[in-house]
Amino acid sequence: MTQEERLRIEEDIVRMLKTVFDPEIPVNVYDLGLIYRIDLHDDGMVEMDMTFTSPTCPVADFIFEDVRMKVEGIEGVTGLNLQFVTDPMWTPEMATEEARLEMGYM
Repeated sequence: MTQEERLRIEEDIVRMLKTVFDPEIPVNVYDLGLIYRIDLHDDGMVEMDMTFTSPTCPVADFIFEDVRMKVEGIEGVTGLNLQFVTDPMWTPEMATEEARLEMGYM
């Protein structure tokens, strides 16, 4: 994979993550700070760690599958190893400033 291909795929991943929303929160999972790690390997395999605003999120399965479907659909991505993690626990400070404003934390 060339550096240009890598950059395009990484940008596409972020763009797709910004289309995934928790139905209860009007902010995408990327700007919320729910994505802790994205590793793109040379063979197109993506490893990603994500969390939720609450470990007992009632729509976690829906969000998890939405992320999986959208990232695996990106040209150049050959697969996704998506892990749910709880360490560190998510806090509002992990969200972007714009996301915190949208949620009323500022």
